[in-house]
Amino acid sequence: MSLKYKRILLKLSGESLMGDKSYGIDSNRLAEYADEIIAVASQGVEVAVVIGGGNIHRGMETEGNGIDRVQGDHMGMLATVINSLALQSALEAKGYKTRLLSAIKMEQIAEPFIRRRAVRHLEKGRIVIFGAGTGNPYFTTDTAASLRAIEIGADVILKGTRVDGIYSADPEKDKNATKYDRISFSEVYEKGLNVMDLTAFTLCNENKLPIIVFDMNRPGNLRKVITGEQVGTLVEF
Repeated sequence: MSLKYKRILLKLSGESLMGDKSYGIDSNRLAEYADEIIAVASQGVEVAVVIGGGNIHRGMETEGNGIDRVQGDHMGMLATVINSLALQSALEAKGYKTRLLSAIKMEQIAEPFIRRRAVRHLEKGRIVIFGAGTGNPYFTTDTAASLRAIEIGADVILKGTRVDGIYSADPEKDKNATKYDRISFSEVYEKGLNVMDLTAFTLCNENKLPIIVFDMNRPGNLRKVITGEQVGTLVEF
């Protein structure tokens, strides 16, 4: 298999783990994602993963419930660790070696995030999962994904979603929305398209890190992306 990308950062939303459920983790969806990740890791791709926590808790939604924003964001970070542990378990159940690195110290269940250690794990062929976001409130897991991708020297961020790319409008609401196969960072800014939150997107732009948005729920798509096939939308310079 000819690989276009050697080291990737895969960003998954917490909501994607729900499958057809309204809350929590769907074991079938989790197993499907594990299969997709292992399929590319077994080909020699160095894989790092960041998962959101929206299927369990969203920090930004707690303020109206009387919970302090900072406390709410910390709760959201812990939700990402729960999802990370679930993915780690699913991957290891299929015989693949992993490491979970947390931005918040919790030595009993995860290693602390140390950049050099993360890179060494990748070089040894382990799938690395980054939990607890950036460890700071007011930053999303999109920003955590961008930051970690830059720190480990990833070739690309792959944002796995339930939509097959970036559209001119929400394709679930506007039937006339058109899909972009390739688009520049400047065009995304100009058109006001929602790819990632602005902090995360700007980090990628300033560090010349391309982004591919694709449908993670279609089997084989992840493998197609890393071999350079036209899947989803590439955000380039």
